[in-house]
Amino acid sequence: MENRMRTPTMARNTRQSGFTLMEIMVVIVILGLLASFIIPNLMGNKDKADRQKAVSDIVALENGLDMYRLDNGRYPNNEQGLEALIAKPVTPPLPRNYPEDGYLRRLPQDPWGSDYRLLNPGKHNRIDISSAGPDGQWDSEDDITNGS
Repeated sequence: MENRMRTPTMARNTRQSGFTLMEIMVVIVILGLLASFIIPNLMGNKDKADRQKAVSDIVALENGLDMYRLDNGRYPNNEQGLEALIAKPVTPPLPRNYPEDGYLRRLPQDPWGSDYRLLNPGKHNRIDISSAGPDGQWDSEDDITNGS
């Protein structure tokens, strides 16, 4: 049998390897600090993205309503609502040139799960399309409207 001499590097290899408790705690503290900077930024971006999606939805609804008005001479009334963009209204005033497929395939919900609202006439004698905003309450400060 071969008798090998142990060198210092071989002796180190036989020792148990791993991280000390102090090294693990330092890594956890560093990760915690990084998370404390990153998470608030991500949350702020989500709120901005939700608001931007609501604005984009409102613009799309406004475009559909403009097409409705061009075809029919008026916007749907409050009773007909935004549903007039996906199904022909059955209550007066009836549209005279309603396309077979409607103006939109479906009505979007706002990013917070609520339906958008049509108000005709709205402020300044035009139509208002609005979202209740993050709090889900109408006529509060965080509402998002095509006029705002």
